[in-house]
Amino acid sequence: MNPTEVTPVLDVHPPHEPVHGWRDFLLHLITITIGLLIALSLEGIVEWQHHRHLAHDAETGLHAEIKSNAEGLDGVLDDLHKRQATLKKDVSILQFIAKTGQNPPDKTMKVDFRVVTFDDVSWKTAQSTGALSYIPYDLARDYAGIYAQQSILTASEEQAGRDSMVAIGHFVNDPDDGSPPSKEDAKAVIEKIEVLQGQLILVDAYMKGLDTLYKQFLAAHPA
Repeated sequence: MNPTEVTPVLDVHPPHEPVHGWRDFLLHLITITIGLLIALSLEGIVEWQHHRHLAHDAETGLHAEIKSNAEGLDGVLDDLHKRQATLKKDVSILQFIAKTGQNPPDKTMKVDFRVVTFDDVSWKTAQSTGALSYIPYDLARDYAGIYAQQSILTASEEQAGRDSMVAIGHFVNDPDDGSPPSKEDAKAVIEKIEVLQGQLILVDAYMKGLDTLYKQFLAAHPA
């Protein structure tokens, strides 16, 4: 809930009685000046309270969002490592086919990848409302670093997803009769999977970097 903003109204009236001499003039001038200062002070206090409330709401939302994104990231890393191990097995199968032209005893292959998304609604809201301007610089810098790393990781994962589709694209129109691909086709798919493996190494590095940022931030800023 946002606080109600009250803007003081400056209502300056001329003196109701004739001004007699410099003393009366100075008295009226001092009275008006004091009134203006009080009104401006009240306006400043109201604005300061509004900014303080806006910054508090932003910090609360950002902390909760980062904590939520951090939860389960260890499991995502484990899943990524399992997929990397599966790709190594796929390459071994294809290498056998490329060498012999025959299927190995275990010919089961699996090439897939999922993109892990991260919430960033609180971050976008803080940017659009200008709340970041009222958050301490060091804290705002920490937020910016975390969300920048999230964006880099997401883009890297999306590229890995496209590489996955390219790797399996060769098999889309192959007959489902259990026959192996040709030696040349096997070699071509190996090259595509190796590109995917390289991209996943990058994803792995970005994900570990983000995990470190999460843990450092939450340790420094406990709820």
